[in-house]
Parts: sequence; C-alpha cells; structure tokens
Amino acid sequence: MAIEIKKIYIDYVGYKDKEVLINGWVRNNRSQKEFGFIDLNDGTTLETVQVVYEAQTLENFKEVSKFRVGSSIVVKGVLVLTPQMKQPFEVKAKEIILEGDSLDDYPIQPKRHSREFLRENAHLRVRTNLFNAVFRVRSVVSFSIHKFFQERGFVYLHAPIITASDAEGAGEMFQVTTLNGKQPEENYSNDFFGKKANLSVSGQLQAEAYALAFKNVYTFGPTFRAENSNTTRHASEFWMIEPEIAFADLKDDMALAEAMVKYIIKDLFQTCESELKFFDQFVEKGLIDKLRKVLESKFAVVTHKEAIDILFANSKDFDVKPEHGKDLATEHEKFLTKFFNGPVFVIDWPKEIKAFYMRMNEDNETVAAMDLLVPGSGELIGGSQREERLDYLEKRINELGIDDKDLWWYKDLRKYGGCKHAGFGMGLERMIMYVTGIDNIRDVLPFPRTPKKCEF
Repeated sequence: MAIEIKKIYIDYVGYKDKEVLINGWVRNNRSQKEFGFIDLNDGTTLETVQVVYEAQTLENFKEVSKFRVGSSIVVKGVLVLTPQMKQPFEVKAKEIILEGDSLDDYPIQPKRHSREFLRENAHLRVRTNLFNAVFRVRSVVSFSIHKFFQERGFVYLHAPIITASDAEGAGEMFQVTTLNGKQPEENYSNDFFGKKANLSVSGQLQAEAYALAFKNVYTFGPTFRAENSNTTRHASEFWMIEPEIAFADLKDDMALAEAMVKYIIKDLFQTCESELKFFDQFVEKGLIDKLRKVLESKFAVVTHKEAIDILFANSKDFDVKPEHGKDLATEHEKFLTKFFNGPVFVIDWPKEIKAFYMRMNEDNETVAAMDLLVPGSGELIGGSQREERLDYLEKRINELGIDDKDLWWYKDLRKYGGCKHAGFGMGLERMIMYVTGIDNIRDVLPFPRTPKKCEF
C-alpha cells in the first residue's frame, strides 16, 4: 500500500532509511547521463518529493529518464534524510513503474501559466500548486461549515434544486421544461411538473418551513442565477450556505454569522497552514494577518443610514456617489471596513431594495436586514429577520407586484404556529475568495459556469 506524501512530511524522520512505496504525478523530470531527479506530487499536499534514480540501480533507467511531465508513476525506494538541502529528505529509487504516460502536448508544463490559460484547461489546472491549494481549502471550508452547524445541533436540510418559487423575487431563474417549444408560452399543463418550474436560486423558503419544526436548520447546496453578468464576483452556478433559526431576531442572526466566519478561519489555521502561507506569499501579501485580525475582532454594527452618512463625509473619494435609499457599491463596502478597521454589519436597510420576506421595522421604511462586510472583499453574507406577521407579508408581496399563487404554503407558515425567525445566506465561493485572496470567482469554482461558458 502506497504511503501518502503528506504523511511522510509529518514524520519523515520516522521513515529514515526505510523502504517506502509512493505514487503520484511527475511535476518535473531532470535527467543526466548516469542519474536523474523526478519531482513527484500525489495531491495530498502542496509539497513534492524528490525521487533520485540512478543508471546502476534501475534496469529501465533510459525509459525513466524519458518519462514526461504529467505522467503517473509508482516508486519504490529508500527514504534518505537531506538536512543540508532545501527538502529535508529524498527517495532513492529502487524501482519506478510507469502507470500512465503523458503526451508531449501536456498543457501544464513546469513554468508560469496565466490564470486565463488555466481556466481553459480547468480539467488539468488543479495539478498546479495554486489550484491544488485553492480546492483543498474549498474542501476544508465545506467540512468546517458542516462541523460548525452539526456541533450546534442544527438539522441539515437538502432543499430542492427544482422549484416553483422565486425566493429573491428577481425573476433571474433557469427554467426547467420538457416541452421544447411544443406548446404556447405560459401553458404548462402538459409539462413534466404541470406548472412552470425553475432551478432554485435559494433554499431559504424551504429552510424556513423546517426551522418551524426543528428550530435550527441549514441548507448547503448548489444554486443557480440566470443573470447575464460577466463580473469577477458572479457565476451562474454556485454553492450557498443558508441557516435558519426559529425564536430568533436579527441580533441572534448576526451573532451566528460572526461565530461561523470565525470558526471557519480558525479551522483553516489548524488544517491548512501550508496553503495559507502559500497564498500569503504568492496571492495576497498580508492575508494571514488579515485573517488573524478577523479572529480577534468584535464585528462592528452600523445602520444603513449611518453608513451612508459616513460615506457622504468621504464622497469625494468615490466613483459612485452614495445615496440614501440606494444599495452600496463595492467601493463603499470596502471603505466601510477600512473605516471600522475590520468586519462590519450594515443593518436596517431601505425596504425598497430588499426582498419581500424581510421583517418590516417600526418606522415602516426599513427592514430588519443585515449585510456582513469584510476587509478587502466587501459583502460576504446577507441575511434578515423574516416577516412572521401574515398581514405584513401579504402587504409587501402586493406592493412588489409578486404573483404569490405558488407561495400559499409559505404563507401557511404564518398561520400555524409561526414565530419570529431569522437566517442568512453565504456564497461558499465568496468565502473561498476571501480566505485565499483569489480575486475571481472562476478560480474558486472547480468547473465554472458563466454566460457563454459551459465547457466541461
């Protein structure tokens, strides 16, 4: 059984002068007349192992010296400590077997590649250090999120991917149909579901139903937006984390969001130390200090009106003029995190720019909503206390001109044992971008789906 390279690095002294069996992919092969060196990586760590092979030891020395970058191999050899060298050990090969050859046109050669080029080779880019680190972090963060909620007794809900409800009310949804243009538009009686159906933009509404039985629940799954946007922060398919908590208000919601963010970052420091050091060196200088500061911070809170007033005092610095009653631009969000010297919740948003399900405040002008802004990135989380009063909910639905025929069940929740409740949504990709310093969402999605792009 082959030993993982990660395990060897943890206790390489314990393997001193012992025979080891390792496998992986050739990152580089430098051969000379009588000996050669292979840099081998098996995907369990950023680190490679230097494999030394010699003509007098290997019967297939000539063949090994021609093994190309990208080939998969199996190596049996002796681990030798090299304290004077850059790597603390190397493996002197007794046997090297070619598992799978790599052709000469292998795109990921040992040189610097642009991220644009690597996006065109998304099926192979994870073999580079950058993307190997990114997607290992993505895996760890995903597991951290589940641990966070499971340790607190939350029930994990698999919200439906196909739905008749538009949770955001924006209408930017992918339609699911089997009609293929065989019937007039808006006549879905013979369609698969007998009504218009779409890919989900959020599992929030369904999570609310389960929160009113289990008290604390969360969803974590793919969501879809048919938004024709080609920015570095938007994708057509992405993953959302959406907890919902019953008998809870906006303050409880913010406390949960702050605790979750800090939990994820703390877990990363414990699990992905080498990856964070890599990002700090090659992607975003000061990343580790930024994340440590989040752990030490008490997140600030400011109302939307107060935030706009702060921005007004500095409006000469902005390309987009801040306005009361309007949304915040990315430059505004970044400024506010600098102003407060750390993460900040912006609360009590104008009702005109927020969704129908958010609880109306006593002023009848704002809703109990919050956005969490973090240094360097801007918005990370959006959430709210939900409107538990049926008459207020119906009034907002009517004001926004929403067709609520498919929301009958959602309104039922206000009729049968409803209570105050709250929740938030965080895009997994936004979190990965924040903790890695990667500035393009396409580079934290394994196979990104964006307008005109669905290659793999």
